[in-house]
Amino acid sequence: MGKYINPFTDWGFKRLFGQEFSKPLLISFLNDLLVDELHVKDLTFRDKELLPPTKDQRGIICDVYCETDTGDRFIVEMQNRWQPNFLDRSICYACRSILDQVDKGRAEREDAYKFLPVYTICFMNYMPHTDEVSKFRTDIVLADKDTKAQVSNKLRFIYLALPLFEKKAEECVTDFEKWIYVLKHMEALSRMPFTAQKEIFKQLEDYADSHRLTKKEWEAYENSLWVVRDNMACMAAAEREAREKGHAEGRAEGHAEGMKQGRAEGHAEGRAEGRAEGRAEEKKAIAKQFLAMGLTVEQVAQGSGLSIEEVKGLQ
Repeated sequence: MGKYINPFTDWGFKRLFGQEFSKPLLISFLNDLLVDELHVKDLTFRDKELLPPTKDQRGIICDVYCETDTGDRFIVEMQNRWQPNFLDRSICYACRSILDQVDKGRAEREDAYKFLPVYTICFMNYMPHTDEVSKFRTDIVLADKDTKAQVSNKLRFIYLALPLFEKKAEECVTDFEKWIYVLKHMEALSRMPFTAQKEIFKQLEDYADSHRLTKKEWEAYENSLWVVRDNMACMAAAEREAREKGHAEGRAEGHAEGMKQGRAEGHAEGRAEGRAEGRAEEKKAIAKQFLAMGLTVEQVAQGSGLSIEEVKGLQ
């Protein structure tokens, strides 16, 4: 077990960003995320013990009421996801936060549909598909299609695809980059970086130190950790099976086409070699990503399709 907890387990995520005692961490993170836009002065959890209404919503911290130094108020919904294809879900959850504010019993009143802006911040802890996002940070606002001008501040989405953040510690310049580096690599760190540069990281170090957990906290964290690792291994295995099925179909089509052209043998050999090399590199890339997330050698082997010896060679 690492010195620091994995912040993207359900338990670890709520410990660092969803508890009253760790409120300064969330305030600091939001201010660094939204630097030059607004400054959060205080925030309130609607109910820190509130459980998500469905099992599908684990990893979500709902209804964090924020107040800025100018008196403006908005709601933050933090989402931490390990599975792909959840952009539509994040939109549904944000709309739920809006509908919860609407006074349905007074639809005739002019102020019945007045509501606070909802900011949805999503940590994406997997390599996103091409139809989701293609860069580390994606900001979505309600804007005019032609002029690109924002027409309403009531709905905002910020997607953070952690695998696409590749900066090393010494390359992190802004406080936000330092946050992302620490969160992404926390479970593998032997010491907390940036503590001399930013005071909040000392507090983060205290709350994330696995050796300071009580027995009850340790058991809850360990259970949450195994759920995450098993889910990641299953997801990787499913994606690998889908890729192999696609490769098999491609080989069949390629073979048929080659036969028609009278060059089946040469084409098949060339395609096979190219596909084999591509699959090998793809498996290595997946394995390296899983190792960085803290999965065991056995879990990485299961999820990537490499042998245990090959995974050990990548460490």
